[in-house]
Amino acid sequence: MTLEILSPERQIFRGEADVIQLPGKDGSFGILENHAPIIATLQSGAVRIVKDGEEQLFEIAGGVVEVLNNKVIVLSD
Repeated sequence: MTLEILSPERQIFRGEADVIQLPGKDGSFGILENHAPIIATLQSGAVRIVKDGEEQLFEIAGGVVEVLNNKVIVLSD
């Protein structure tokens, strides 16, 4: 699935991911391929991305995530 992490200033990340873990307002949650459509608010914390066994972390200060048709967009503060 495709992931984009955007801030008001710039694009932080764009690429493919097998697993995405996000810091939701009500607790951490994960996104896998073919996840149901969702819009959720995020709190400050790490966005964890796993692709082919390699892990990347990006710190965000909160924001919103939208998941639709294997495309995940994180709008971070």
